[in-house]
This record gives sequence, structure tokens and C-alpha cells, in this order.
Amino acid sequence: MKILIAEDDRISRSFFQKFMSSYGACDIAVDGMEALDLYMDAVKANAPYDLLCLDIMMPRVDGLKVLKVVRAMESQHGLARAKIIMMTALADVEYVDQAFDLGCDAYASKPIDTAKVEEVMKNLGLMDASEP
Repeated sequence: MKILIAEDDRISRSFFQKFMSSYGACDIAVDGMEALDLYMDAVKANAPYDLLCLDIMMPRVDGLKVLKVVRAMESQHGLARAKIIMMTALADVEYVDQAFDLGCDAYASKPIDTAKVEEVMKNLGLMDASEP
């Protein structure tokens, strides 16, 4: 599985990368602009991401805008739809609702509960139900 993690907090990014690397090759973005650059590069190389994990609150371009651009690109260019998990420390229901309206597949609150992320990945068909 090819995974893109967009997280501006260094500690959260490091933790999540270490956790997710057991499920696939991880690329890291420190903000939304870098995430979009990596996404576009992967599409151009015909090696798209299977999973994007996007922090909602990031500098330059936030996760909601990244989500919106990714879904628009998939639609316009007939690309396979990546699974997208939005992550945030915000308890604001409005942001979560907006993320689902824009096409995210799941939501994870911070601090990240790895067992819940694994459950989400199983539900999205990214992990075999028999995997630990």
C-alpha cells in the first residue's frame, strides 16, 4: 500500500509515520501544499496513493482544501479514488461534517488511537480483517 501522511506537527508526524510504515510505503508532507505536490507527482508517475492521512489544520493549505483538490482531480481525470482519513485535534463537528461532505472516508481524532485507525483501515478494505 502507498500512503501519504500530511501532518505539520513533527512529533505527531513521526509517530504516525512509524505506525503506518508497517502497512506500506509512507511519504510525508509537512503542510498541505507539500501534500498536493506529492499527490500530483504520484499521479504523473502513474503510482497514485492508496491512502491519504490528512491533518485538517495545516499551514499554507489546510487538509480540507487538499481533500477537495484530490477529489476534484480524481473526478476530472478518471483516477482511482484514494481512501482518505482526516485527522484533527479539533472537536468541532462542523469541520468533520465538511470533510465528509467533501468526500473523506473516515475521521480520526488526535491523539491518534492506533487500534481505531487499524479498525478504520479494515473497514475501508485496506487491511485484511485477519491482520492484527
